[in-house]
Amino acid sequence: MASEELAQKLQRRLQLEESGAASGGEAAGKGEEVAGDEAAAAGDEAERSCLTASADAELSAKLCRRQDINEGAAQPRRAAVFNPYTEFKEFSRRQIKDMERMFRLYDSGRDGYIDLMELKLMMEKLGAPQTHLGLKNMIKEVDEDFDGKLSFREFLLIFHKAAAGELEEDSGLLTLAKLSEIDVSIEGVKGAKNFFEAKVQALSSASKFEAEIRAEQDERKREEEERKHRRAAFRELKSAFTQ
Repeated sequence: MASEELAQKLQRRLQLEESGAASGGEAAGKGEEVAGDEAAAAGDEAERSCLTASADAELSAKLCRRQDINEGAAQPRRAAVFNPYTEFKEFSRRQIKDMERMFRLYDSGRDGYIDLMELKLMMEKLGAPQTHLGLKNMIKEVDEDFDGKLSFREFLLIFHKAAAGELEEDSGLLTLAKLSEIDVSIEGVKGAKNFFEAKVQALSSASKFEAEIRAEQDERKREEEERKHRRAAFRELKSAFTQ
């Protein structure tokens, strides 16, 4: 009888220990799961902190650049080499060449830029002198790299903005564009007296750029054919005298 009672107590103790072990394993599993979630949350937080720091650094760099520009201490950012014929497709090749000729005429420093004093001389030559503040505002309207002077691309932007109607009526740049007449006798634009009349009519012809390229190629071919004919005629004449 005593042995049966002892056996029952031992069996009960064994059951209690097994149930305790199972409970401990479940708790450990839950603990590991919570730890995993906390680690994942920590990783997400670290990633967000990294992205925020990167965005803050970029914003800070932009703000510093703007402050340097306002204080006149910013170094100009050199624009990449551009092709005016592909970027400004609304202009004919001859118009761009005329604008380039005009740009070089007033680039007295031969540095590839028109500074404030050179712009002042240009406006005086065009018969529309500007004040010092007016000249600075003219440059500011198209000065993309904030260097206080006009590159050739920025010079072309004057005519681009004027043709697109993006300049105010009292803008000095609009005055510059209006006074910059094209050679209508060469351009052949039905008696147009200024750039804007020529621009309106030029836009009506599709693929004008490609047509001009083909015309230049045809002209070169004709010149080469003429040279061949002249050489052939010279050889015939020479052979006639030597006989």
